[in-house]
Amino acid sequence: MGEAVEIFHANGFSKIHQEPARELNINNHSNCRWFEEEISDDLKWSFALNSVLHIGISEYQDIALLDTKHFGKVLVIDGKMQSAEVDEFIYHECLIHPALLSHPNPKSVFIMGGGEGSAAREALKHRSIEKVVMCDIDQEVVDFCRMYLTANQEAFCNKKLDLVINDAKAELERRNEKFDIIVGDLADPVEGGPCYQLYTKSFYEKILKPKLNDNGIFVTQAGPAGVFTHKEVFSSIYNTIRQVFKYVLAYTAHVPSFADTWGWVMASDQPFSIKAEEIDDRIMERINGELLYLNGASLLSSTIMNKSVSLSLLNETHVYTEDDARFIYGHGVAYRP
Repeated sequence: MGEAVEIFHANGFSKIHQEPARELNINNHSNCRWFEEEISDDLKWSFALNSVLHIGISEYQDIALLDTKHFGKVLVIDGKMQSAEVDEFIYHECLIHPALLSHPNPKSVFIMGGGEGSAAREALKHRSIEKVVMCDIDQEVVDFCRMYLTANQEAFCNKKLDLVINDAKAELERRNEKFDIIVGDLADPVEGGPCYQLYTKSFYEKILKPKLNDNGIFVTQAGPAGVFTHKEVFSSIYNTIRQVFKYVLAYTAHVPSFADTWGWVMASDQPFSIKAEEIDDRIMERINGELLYLNGASLLSSTIMNKSVSLSLLNETHVYTEDDARFIYGHGVAYRP
């Protein structure tokens, strides 16, 4: 008793880096440092730390890489947990494999964001894949994830990976080629963040969809999807994508380090056939190595929402636009004082 507790506040990493003394909240409880993520004005999620590996601010966002006692190394952007070492496989298997397993023969993948390399790692497990383009706007995120996240170093060195530092919108516009799969592994939409425009109807309709092959599939992470959080952005992203694609499928999974259920949305102009046995067969036939979370039964069950979320998806009318966007709690660099 009587030792100092250092608490690293979310949405303040740039200030911690520049003026650490002002940003540390010192309490006398235990000999431990803690990081606090602000979920809302009256709710916080705290992580005990082993060490702080990196804190900084890039041109686009606040960045932290923390070594936590419970979840291992965690990537935090603009104060929001993006990925944790011990359970990121849940998020990334759900993000990547349903779309690739639903496609008859996927050969090319374009990943918007994905700077930590985990989405590319999962896509490269598929034997049919010939090319993965990973386009992240932030060189600093890519550089330190490449250095610290050892699980992804093999993916970064894979000859099939084309790593591009650019705005995904500009990169898709620039390229003449089309892709079998386009993945949105983007940070959550926050005011002042770098990527909320990549959740809009105009982007999906005018830029993204024309870059898909005829039987192509688009999939994106779509934010919190719990009973109390799914109306923040999940239902809006789902409804927005419904305005652009003929067939749209939402699915969810609980991610412990996010302290919530998470949502993804998959879309195509070709119908999906999600049968548990067929998915299991394709996993065996197509994927190198063993998946840790996803199988046919869990994928099928993930598409079944509880009553509250189902009704919200059914009745949602909001369409995500540049002038009428929804954001999760928090602010990006552009809105910092």
